Amino acid sequence: MPTLWAVADLHGAISENLARIAKLTPPDPNDWLIVAGDVAERCELILRILRGLAARYDTVIWTPGNHELFSRSQDQYKGREKYDYLVDACREIGVITPEDPYPVFNGATIVPLFTLYDYSFRPSGTTVEQALQQANLKQLVMTDEVAIAPFVDVRAWCWDRLAYSIKRLSRVQGPTILVNHWPLVQEPTMVLRFPEIALWSGTRHTRSWPRRYNAEAVIYGHLHLPSKMNVDEVDHIEVSLGYPREWRNQPCHIPWPYPVTSTFGELN
Repeated sequence: MPTLWAVADLHGAISENLARIAKLTPPDPNDWLIVAGDVAERCELILRILRGLAARYDTVIWTPGNHELFSRSQDQYKGREKYDYLVDACREIGVITPEDPYPVFNGATIVPLFTLYDYSFRPSGTTVEQALQQANLKQLVMTDEVAIAPFVDVRAWCWDRLAYSIKRLSRVQGPTILVNHWPLVQEPTMVLRFPEIALWSGTRHTRSWPRRYNAEAVIYGHLHLPSKMNVDEVDHIEVSLGYPREWRNQPCHIPWPYPVTSTFGELN
């Protein structure tokens, strides 16, 4: 009875997390694994972790998070070039990316998305500039602003990705499982301790996608708040590991890795 499992936010540069990643072993060698972003920052480590997972699971499906896009000025690959490099490298080790044909598991098309964010998860009536200024005043600024934004126009890239994804999704028939690092709806960000973090957590333009594209479930990460939330009759499931201080202390609301579906049973 092969199972489709899901994880996110592995943050493999941290030794305690790397030890947990090493223990990710499928009960059935035919099991699949979704990795919904934030594997690590350095290309070598990202690929080493994905290669190890691909050796244990029948199929591994990866979509990037913000940490995979982090760059320094001296790095060989930055911005869009870094993503392109990782896609090519993943293909060499047999890992499915958002640029590849969508695989089908138990009758559902698994759709790895890469949509980024456009600062549209912001307070009503504020401009992007005003919302970012308010976050700056509270000293709540994501590392993205110094490790992604200097190398690429994030909003423009987000909008490119939205158009690209819609074009591909429009060709999919039947049920889907949508996978993205960032949540596709704003509701999960409304429970954040610091609501300003929502600015870097998605885009309002994906709001209708789960219903429009027949999603049986949405798998995501980024917020480090593992949970299941039903929005418009679709389960949105965060499957993050997060940082040790988080996974050691926070209550376990859902199992990790998360069993999305199996060839024998229904969605969890």
